[in-house]
Amino acid sequence: MSDGGLPAVGEKHWYAAYTRHNREFAVKARLDDLEVENFLPTEELVKETPFGRKKARVPLIHGMIFIRTDKATSFSLINDHFLRIVYLKDIEGHHSLIIPDKQMEDFMFLLDVSAKGVEVLNKDLKPGDRVRVIKGPLAGLEGELMRIRGHKRVVIRLSGVASIATSYVPGSFLERIK
Repeated sequence: MSDGGLPAVGEKHWYAAYTRHNREFAVKARLDDLEVENFLPTEELVKETPFGRKKARVPLIHGMIFIRTDKATSFSLINDHFLRIVYLKDIEGHHSLIIPDKQMEDFMFLLDVSAKGVEVLNKDLKPGDRVRVIKGPLAGLEGELMRIRGHKRVVIRLSGVASIATSYVPGSFLERIK
């Protein structure tokens, strides 16, 4: 980061972008064609159809895709490549919201390891203790310890975007981060 919290020229960061509902996969395909790193969190659902059950991959956060690029390319995607996206804005600086690499890595890791054991929480959560998982398949994951529906869970928050919660994590698997 350069002075003032703005990204340095050419420095790559994760940005969260909105697109129209049901256009997430098309935007991802276009970004892939342009060789721009991106992440579209998805989940597999089983839907009932007149022809029986059918598995479908759907976006986990409708209308949202995450893009890792530099500032100039982020604008070029809209102005030169005509991608229909809108970047989330930082409330304080009124510039595109940058998601820290560690938050994004934890978010992707959690979805990769236990996509069925997460719950997307799109409401503001009260801050709790910062914790690190030290045992089990989620070892190394850092987040906030919260009690949700009576169970201890580790919450990973993408500032200004969304939060996801793990399934129950035993207290003995956690250590407090100071």
